[in-house]
Amino acid sequence: MKVLYAIQGTGNGHLSRARDIIPILQQKVDLDILVSGVQADVKLPFTIKYQLQGLSFIFGKKGGVDLWKTIKNSDFRTFRKEMNKINIQQYDLVINDFEPLSAWAAKLKNIPCVSMSHQAAVKAKESPKPKKRDVIGERILKRYAPTNTYYGFHFEKYNLKIFTPIIRKEIRDLKPINGNHFTVYLPAYGDDKLIQFFSQFKNTNWHIFSKHTKKSYYQKNILIEPVNNEAFIKSFETCEGIICGAGFETPAEALFLQKKLLVIPMKNQYEQQCNAAALENLGVPVVKKLKNKHIQIVHEWIAEDQYIPVNYPNETEDIIDLIISERKP
Repeated sequence: MKVLYAIQGTGNGHLSRARDIIPILQQKVDLDILVSGVQADVKLPFTIKYQLQGLSFIFGKKGGVDLWKTIKNSDFRTFRKEMNKINIQQYDLVINDFEPLSAWAAKLKNIPCVSMSHQAAVKAKESPKPKKRDVIGERILKRYAPTNTYYGFHFEKYNLKIFTPIIRKEIRDLKPINGNHFTVYLPAYGDDKLIQFFSQFKNTNWHIFSKHTKKSYYQKNILIEPVNNEAFIKSFETCEGIICGAGFETPAEALFLQKKLLVIPMKNQYEQQCNAAALENLGVPVVKKLKNKHIQIVHEWIAEDQYIPVNYPNETEDIIDLIISERKP
């Protein structure tokens, strides 16, 4: 069975999850890998058949997606050319992690395409949604990477096709302790804004991982570090808690490690608004923006204990077996 595994390359979560999924797929099928998108800091230690530009959401420095840069960098003529580069008809199945080129190529050529992603779970009617409806966000989520069917991952099992998160092996193998610092990963904010906000907590040590610096430096009680998987995991393992966007992988890993968690969803990012609603249901504090008026909320979060019990068993191989078995002739 020849399979194309297509991965969204914007942000780090999709690629981090793929590092665990790919070795299992390689044992079971004849596998090719496609990655499209920019801005990811995680690299895959596997041969990539197709490395493409695709369509990417560009992070800004003020807490959200930069819509203007996203539109400016969206070259649909190039998208069409890249889509035609994929020899999609050689594949018996496309397994798609929110990747648009392969999804549209498979749709046009009538090749079976299965979504195995967090976004597939977010779209499900049973999954939590924000109180304020975002029609444009809903439409983008629905049409960005169309597939025939889906298997989704979310913080809870909201229906029979939604599974708990894939927690990568390097996180499962950690021996977490609560040290004397808090870890911050808010890639949609610039360093100046992050330093201005977190320097106000004078008796708290912060490790801030930034997409906007290439070298580590200290600013009083704050360590600013470039995004690096090994350094982040080390900080994560020994932090007292983490403040991050309302993405999926990092909050899920924080819950798994029983780390205190506070999230700030990106602006102009509907998926993160949905995630924030789901996390709030679990008892995770949600702050809409990194504003001085929210300093008291963060102070209270630092001072309080937080225990949110979750059960995230390792079901990765079972899910892959299910997908393959349902698609074998």
